[in-house]
Amino acid sequence: MLHSTASLDAPVSWREGVLRGLAPDGGLYLPVRLPALTPEDLSRLAGLPFSQIAAVLATRLIGAEVPPGILAEICHDAFCFPVPLREIGKGRFVLELFHGPTCAFKDFGARFMARLFRHFWGAQDQQLTVLVATSGDTGSAVAHAFLDSSSRPPIRVAILFPRGKVSPLQERQMTTLGANVTAFEVDGSFDDCQRLVKQALSDRKLHEAAPLTSANSINIARLLPQMFYYVHMALSAGLAQPPIVSVPSGNLGNLTGGVLAHLLGVPFCRLIAASNSNSVFPEYLTSGAFVPKPSQETISNAMDVGNPSNFLRLAALFGSDLSRIRSVVEGDSVSEGETLETMRRVYQESGYVLDPHTAVGACALERVISRGSLPRGAPSVVLGTAHPAKFSPVVQRAIGIAPELPPELAHALAAPPCKEPLPNSYAALRSRLAVG
Repeated sequence: MLHSTASLDAPVSWREGVLRGLAPDGGLYLPVRLPALTPEDLSRLAGLPFSQIAAVLATRLIGAEVPPGILAEICHDAFCFPVPLREIGKGRFVLELFHGPTCAFKDFGARFMARLFRHFWGAQDQQLTVLVATSGDTGSAVAHAFLDSSSRPPIRVAILFPRGKVSPLQERQMTTLGANVTAFEVDGSFDDCQRLVKQALSDRKLHEAAPLTSANSINIARLLPQMFYYVHMALSAGLAQPPIVSVPSGNLGNLTGGVLAHLLGVPFCRLIAASNSNSVFPEYLTSGAFVPKPSQETISNAMDVGNPSNFLRLAALFGSDLSRIRSVVEGDSVSEGETLETMRRVYQESGYVLDPHTAVGACALERVISRGSLPRGAPSVVLGTAHPAKFSPVVQRAIGIAPELPPELAHALAAPPCKEPLPNSYAALRSRLAVG
């Protein structure tokens, strides 16, 4: 069962919560109960393939609402790529989350969510519209995960991305699929795109005409799999003790996944919320005041979020107790100059190429460790959120060499784009969705 962050009353089924996306009271869904993982449970999971770890955890969380065999099939099909923990220095690791079909960590949530949606929605006469706002990689991951070239797909996808604020490669990955995927180029920021999606999800009359749900980390089905790789990482043979984990943070979904894993019983020394100059959450950890701001454009664009949605979940998980949040999470903000310098230095020292988002995580990690407040000798892990080739101009600027382009990305660049311009207006979006 799930409950809204706005109210513990009236819990709903996973099916209802997943298909709704946003709770009617405007809150975000969380599990009513987090099943504890004992040391014995973790020991039994150690050494299992990632997809099997995911299936066990999904069954624990979703319970009898989805038969375990179906959840096992969903996880086996969704997570058909490696999740390597790469050592780049003594006691320093990158958990590479970019080996899926769109070369970004968003593939984990999107692929699991798409298969769970299909199971829950079934073969209804009405078509479900999945809405997603993206500042970079979410849109392409969701588009690929839900792509359906059949004559009458049960689910269609509408992606909203800010004009001129995603990389050319990210844009191509969203705009070259066609079929049941429509990409709207919004004249505004990511926060504007997110606001439009939330307005649509709260529009009851629109829902009656065209059933809607969300594919952002607003939706618990996309957030859920982000717990799984934290468990996988904590159980990896290369980590002799609980690690310090640095999480490149924008909309705070990835960080929330780590917090949920911690609350399940997964041992971490510390979680670090690493932001770029859009530092609303680190500032909250320092001051105790959550003050959303207009987002600023940076070279780590997928993190350019001025009003992170998942703050609601983080606050709810800790009972809005700042001291409890601080006991688990530390924050740090990294400038563009520091991001580029970290990319340059890590490449010179180890030959490892970071994308700008992972570099924000690496820089924040080093700075927090240098403060001396954490146990000496604890292993440190940065979540590697995207393949560096997705940000080739930035990488080349930092290290002087363009990273090799994987086949998946080369194919996207070669395909012709198709996108629809959209004014920064809810009325304009509503009319497009209603006639879809």
